[in-house]
Amino acid sequence: MKILGVIPARFGSTRFPGKPLVSLQGRPLIQWTLEGAKKSKLLSDVIVATDDERIKKAVEDVGGKVVMTASELPTGSDRIHAAIQGLDCDVVVNIQGDEPLVTGELVDRLAQVFIDEPNMDMATLAHPISDEELQSPNSVKVVLNHNDEALYFSRYAIPYSRNTVEKMGSREGCLKHIGMYAYSKKFLKKFCEAPPAFIENAESLEQLRALYLGAKIKVIRVKEASLGVDTPEDLARLEKLLSQGR
Repeated sequence: MKILGVIPARFGSTRFPGKPLVSLQGRPLIQWTLEGAKKSKLLSDVIVATDDERIKKAVEDVGGKVVMTASELPTGSDRIHAAIQGLDCDVVVNIQGDEPLVTGELVDRLAQVFIDEPNMDMATLAHPISDEELQSPNSVKVVLNHNDEALYFSRYAIPYSRNTVEKMGSREGCLKHIGMYAYSKKFLKKFCEAPPAFIENAESLEQLRALYLGAKIKVIRVKEASLGVDTPEDLARLEKLLSQGR
């Protein structure tokens, strides 16, 4: 089984333009992600899928591989699908370009799903949720079945619509989703060729398209999320933590 890691990286981020090239302790953000992903023991290769020549140069300057993709692609999944056309692989791991602290071990936990269960469509990550995250619409919740497969994702505090956490005595009804995915190449094609689903548009969560299409999504439980960079403030916070040796 050939498992390919792909890092989608576009220059025109709405909240943080040029984010892949910003410096974190003297290295571009995309370099951090690339170096972390390359520590995987299960990936056959790692490529960066981008629409920008500046990102391409930054990756190639440190020995990375790049596939150029169109700027108008709507999502990271679409960018990955475009990048792997003609490439030999069975499974693709979507490694977010704004996760500079991603580890090879984390990537391998996603990849291992498809070695253990070759018929799985997708895999993703989640961790225990806090009270603050449960109430925040910016934190995506996932409810699981007994096989740790996703039943539903939502920005709302599911499944606590009737009985509260206090009444139930636990927050174990859901986990906080981490937006890192692995897909079978076959399912990624099906996903990207399908139109957005109604529930996907309603929640603004593309993973709901996968559930709408009948996908089995394995959810890997981890202790906590790595520190991602969505805004300049996130970058400054991470820079401070790294300088303190944390």
